[in-house]
Amino acid sequence: MDDQKRRDAGMNVRRKVLGNAWVYKSIANRNAFNTDFQDMITRYAWGEIWTRPHFDERTRRVLVIGTMVALGQWDEFRLHVRAALAEGGFTPDDIKEILLQQAIYCGVPAVNHAVKEASAIVQELGLLKA
Repeated sequence: MDDQKRRDAGMNVRRKVLGNAWVYKSIANRNAFNTDFQDMITRYAWGEIWTRPHFDERTRRVLVIGTMVALGQWDEFRLHVRAALAEGGFTPDDIKEILLQQAIYCGVPAVNHAVKEASAIVQELGLLKA
């Protein structure tokens, strides 16, 4: 696959996973400094990795959310939790189960913060059960 095909495939997956609104916002925020980075992640993260056939999209989402907890990357965590709930067919219970699993392997302090972040997103999206 050449770079243009990888870029096109990556943009399609990126839109599917994160939603058009997020991608449009990201594109609108391109500038001389970040354009090369945006192009690289579109081609490689989205066009090379997310398009691989072995894992389905749902499994990849679970992996990313769990990894962001482990690394304490809260901006990316919020992005992927919101996308999983709004675009990926995940429920708040799905996110809760990922976080309970991660509490064992990443530690309670990390997941304590993750629960706070995810709860705010669940509430923001109107998905919080009484």
